[in-house]
Amino acid sequence: MQTATMEKKPASKPQPAAQPAMGAVVMEQGVDFRVWAPNAAKVHVTGDFNGWADPGVRLEKEDNGNWSGHCAEAKVGDKYRFRLSWDGGEALRVDPRARMIDTATGDGVIYQDTFDWGDLEFEAPPLNEVVLYELHVGTFGGSGKTGRPGTFADVIRRLPYLRDLGVNVIELLPPTEFPGETSWGYNPNHPFAVEMDYGGPDKLKELIREAHAHGIAVILDIVYNHFGPDQLDLWQFDGWSQDGMGGIYFYNDWRAETPWGQTRPDYGRHEVRQYLRDNAVMWATEFRADGLRLDAVSYIRRTKGIENHESVDLPEGWQLLQWINKDLKLVSPRVYAIAEDLGCNAALTSWVEEGGAGFDTQWDAAFVHPLRAVLENPSDDHRDVGAIASAVTPLLAGDAFRRVIYTESHDEVANGRQRLVSEIDGENPSGIWARRRALQAAGVVLTSPGVPMIFQGQEILEDGWFDDRTMMDWQKLRDFRGIQMAFRDLMRLRRNLDGFCRGLTGQNVDVFHRNQDAKVIAWHRWYDGGPGDSTVVVMNLTGKTYEGYELSLPAGGAWRVRFNADWEGYSGDFDNTLLTEIEAGEGAEGHPHPLGALTLPPYALLVLSQDQ
Repeated sequence: MQTATMEKKPASKPQPAAQPAMGAVVMEQGVDFRVWAPNAAKVHVTGDFNGWADPGVRLEKEDNGNWSGHCAEAKVGDKYRFRLSWDGGEALRVDPRARMIDTATGDGVIYQDTFDWGDLEFEAPPLNEVVLYELHVGTFGGSGKTGRPGTFADVIRRLPYLRDLGVNVIELLPPTEFPGETSWGYNPNHPFAVEMDYGGPDKLKELIREAHAHGIAVILDIVYNHFGPDQLDLWQFDGWSQDGMGGIYFYNDWRAETPWGQTRPDYGRHEVRQYLRDNAVMWATEFRADGLRLDAVSYIRRTKGIENHESVDLPEGWQLLQWINKDLKLVSPRVYAIAEDLGCNAALTSWVEEGGAGFDTQWDAAFVHPLRAVLENPSDDHRDVGAIASAVTPLLAGDAFRRVIYTESHDEVANGRQRLVSEIDGENPSGIWARRRALQAAGVVLTSPGVPMIFQGQEILEDGWFDDRTMMDWQKLRDFRGIQMAFRDLMRLRRNLDGFCRGLTGQNVDVFHRNQDAKVIAWHRWYDGGPGDSTVVVMNLTGKTYEGYELSLPAGGAWRVRFNADWEGYSGDFDNTLLTEIEAGEGAEGHPHPLGALTLPPYALLVLSQDQ
């Protein structure tokens, strides 16, 4: 912020803005400025272009609460602020739609989009073929030796790694400006600006362009359930508020309260809804993001989320979600809209025309929590086969890919919870039992109906808990190359890259075998069914080896083992049980399906299918 004492000068004569857009819009000569400040008595704009004159270039009030004007001297790269005056007060405010923030001063920076996207045509994969990788820019690409936070450029350098792993969609934790040098990103204070410590708007565009060149779509995490709450220029923006609350951008009563501060946007005010809608569309159009994941949607549609009995509906929040998702589909039918609601609410993923919120898919808490409970349990005797069956089977009827399934996310490995391997064996998270069950977890995620997601470092056994100051330990890639290879092999199967597991991209699932006594479970996935399509997954939840274990399989003939988590190539201390093919016979009396016998290693996860 400009702190030097400036001599008061007469305000420059106002000139009308030539276009209706908000913020700072670069014209052929000079810059148009427009800002919403309905309670201000006067509004000026000042900055580098006029030596930070006080009061600056005067803006004219329009009928709708906006103030606008043109400054012929302003240009791209100039720092600027709005000077708002009201009865009894005055403040220099950062433009709510500032596209860049100067890291040294906190001022807005005039930005013009001139990014060269080249001639690459890219289309994101359909949801049934997606393998999603959630990452935090600051720790995914940072330096563990120096502690330097990562940048978009660091993520670009690791795109070949992600492509070769089998990832075809990445999700970035919020890339918008936040206070300080490190953050998860869920405390945005300038929603239209990209975090400059990561590289700013053009570097984010470069990351998206290069990801597309590697065959990888990009989803951005965005936060509309609250802003800030720290270093928030939106707070009491034009001087008006009620009862000391946040002013024009926020509710000014009990509805403002969230777990993160009293900064819930006022979804009932048209200008605020427009602000949020324009923000969402900006990411999909100007930045060419392939999707948006909306954080904590339950706090947009309800005052206290889904678990508090005092929570009440916010109908205007629901209407906002519908508007955003409908307009995103007008940009492109392939733009993903993902909800983090964790309430398994079918209306979220119903179409707007049916009264739903219009999301394509939503994070599924009914998958992650029972699955982790089974795998983290220290006793084999207490592992619940039924809980695995419930996780594998989608809770909501209809499209199986309207849920995102995972065992780790930024929330599940923080806030009092740790990485799965650390919850399995806190004293030895890289030990054999943690490794075996980590591969089981990956296998269930990547073979169950739904959109599979892994969190950064899961494929190299990152342990402990996630925070924004601890960089990923890439030494683990060398230490656990085999585990990473197992993740790669599972991703190839999930995407049917070799043509013999099409069923893993299909809607259908049948948990056809449950043995609670032996702790063995098996399920059948299929698209249309038949050789090259029908896929069977078998899981042994114990440390025992079962010889000659019989299963009723979907069809007779040879079933080839496509994945065996016990292979020594994944870890040299695994048993390396030799499993290549199982012959299913014609079935016995009382068994309508052909029977096959196989050896089940400790904590086995096998994937089988038939050749075409």
